[in-house]
Amino acid sequence: MLVIDPEECIDCSLCEPECPVTAIYAEDDMPEDQHEFLELNAELSLIWPVISTMVEAPPDAAEWEEVKEKRQYLER
Repeated sequence: MLVIDPEECIDCSLCEPECPVTAIYAEDDMPEDQHEFLELNAELSLIWPVISTMVEAPPDAAEWEEVKEKRQYLER
């Protein structure tokens, strides 16, 4: 999971098509069942490090792509 700092985001929408699992939405287009992640994203963006270089996805990334209800595994 990655987060986007809402204070730094300029709403350019360039990240949306780059997301390999279609997990990024413009706020106006966000499905109702994803609204809970707005607050979580804002919270985590304050404490998680900024990513400034591209790195490979974790080895198990493909295994998690279709898994729903992963929030229980999130470590803070």
